[in-house]
Amino acid sequence: MIRTTEPVRSAISQDGTRIGYFTSGDGPPLLLVHGGLGDHQRWEALRAHLEPHVTVHAMDRRGRGASGDHPDYRVEREYEDVAAVVDAIASASRSRVDVYCSSFGGLCAFGAIPLTTNVRSLALYEGWPPVNPEALAPKPDKVERIEALLAAGEREAALELAYLEVLGVSVEELATLRSQPAWPARVAAAHTLPREGRAIAATRFDPRQAARVAVPTLLLIGSESPTWKHEAGIVADALPDARIAVLEGQAHAADLFAPELVAEALLGFLRQQH
Repeated sequence: MIRTTEPVRSAISQDGTRIGYFTSGDGPPLLLVHGGLGDHQRWEALRAHLEPHVTVHAMDRRGRGASGDHPDYRVEREYEDVAAVVDAIASASRSRVDVYCSSFGGLCAFGAIPLTTNVRSLALYEGWPPVNPEALAPKPDKVERIEALLAAGEREAALELAYLEVLGVSVEELATLRSQPAWPARVAAAHTLPREGRAIAATRFDPRQAARVAVPTLLLIGSESPTWKHEAGIVADALPDARIAVLEGQAHAADLFAPELVAEALLGFLRQQH
């Protein structure tokens, strides 16, 4: 099993940005695309359940970790980043790639599907272009408060505000997150919060685009996420080959707090594709 602290490989996105990714495990290739608030290290709890079954490639999205960035941010560049990493993995493994994402990472992967033919299947944990951006995007006043904290150098306070008031995690869950090794990486990525919040607000689910997502798709949601549950039904109806799995007792961060449940659902889905 490969375990590394340096990117095994990197891909060059269309605008020249280098995107790093980390590899471990053994089996068919699976790309993990994280959401906001961190980098590839947020997958440590989940990876332990996946590595005996698949080769895990965990990318750092632009602006954090082993990846570069560009001063002209557009969410479309993130679509290109995911496609570039998928193509690099497919070339090295000589195999199409399964993709699992959470939150904002799912939005990025959804947009990447038309840009590559190398995705075998797609699994999204509460992450896709929002049907109702007004319900899911952070309120403008919260984005402004986060920006003010960042401008004052209060990166950790900005991160805590996002978790508590935007994502709705509990004080107890926040304490758990703070105790994890990935917390410094989350603090380091705090500057990406405002731009991603605005991208969510400006992006809307398009059923015509969804109809062109011609790969098997799993939509994972927590039973405690009513807004996402409503959205998942609409998205699944528009996709050619989609199914929904509900994780009981979970909310938006199940792969952090109940990784074994997410792994069970994800691996069961992947076995159907091989």
